[in-house]
Amino acid sequence: MLPELFFKALADSTRMRALALIADAGELCVCELTHSLEVSQPKISRHLAQLREANVVQDRRAGLWIYYSLHPELPAWARAALTSTLQGIGEQSPFAADRLRLQRMTDRPRTARCA
Repeated sequence: MLPELFFKALADSTRMRALALIADAGELCVCELTHSLEVSQPKISRHLAQLREANVVQDRRAGLWIYYSLHPELPAWARAALTSTLQGIGEQSPFAADRLRLQRMTDRPRTARCA
């Protein structure tokens, strides 16, 4: 992975917010991200595609849903940079609000169908 591709992927606020949620949860469905970030499905899918192309995240399909997680082959330096950034962000808004919306989501795909 080239450092410039990694940092370019993190340079967008929507992608950074999505990564913060994915890193915290381990794996999230597209519908969980659209709900938590309050963005449309096409927009979040476009951002997730950019993260996937940069090898920051990987996806897996399970029935109707696509789940995203950090790429298992993310280099140690990239994982350390992401971890350090997320720790530095802490409870800043909008990251705290995103986590709260995810926690309050009642129709998460593991318990119900994603809309």
